[in-house]
Amino acid sequence: MIKTLKTLFKQDKEKFIVPKSVQAVIPLKTMWEDGIFLVGRNKYAKTFKFEDINYAVVSREDKEAMFLEYSELLNALDSGATTKITINNRRLNKADFEQTILIPMAEDDLDKYRKEYNKMLLDKATGANSTVQDKYVTVSVCKKNIEEARNYFARVGGGADLIGHFNRLGSKCTELDANDKLRMYWSTDMWNIVTS
Repeated sequence: MIKTLKTLFKQDKEKFIVPKSVQAVIPLKTMWEDGIFLVGRNKYAKTFKFEDINYAVVSREDKEAMFLEYSELLNALDSGATTKITINNRRLNKADFEQTILIPMAEDDLDKYRKEYNKMLLDKATGANSTVQDKYVTVSVCKKNIEEARNYFARVGGGADLIGHFNRLGSKCTELDANDKLRMYWSTDMWNIVTS
């Protein structure tokens, strides 16, 4: 066990180089369209987006079942893999929200219900300073080449492992492709801090 941990820590340690540009700040060497990123020497990473789990309102038995399922989720990953959870707090764009989520008026007798429902959605969305949380889990693993990494992420991200465990926990989990991951970088305040 200790030898495995020492090997894992050794793989995670890389020589630190002071970044000279914005591009050098983000640890990205190569990216593929399927969302796998090369983030170090033979270290590949893939990110999954998941929804929050409402843990507070479930019964004690359900909490115990969720805890056991979460333990199985962690045990499903290889001992050589590392996981990082990212929580991105971002401001809600009210114009985009109104355009994509709200129900358009049809100028019939049901418009009063549509207005009431839209008002309820807007009140809910603009609460908490109009902040929306996006949650991500990034799995990183050292593999010899991209094909080995693809096989690993196909197994880990597939229905039996990560996505399946999140589904059993009552959460929706989806894989991010390269465009989604780059969009995640662009939407974070971290990107704004890095580029300013």
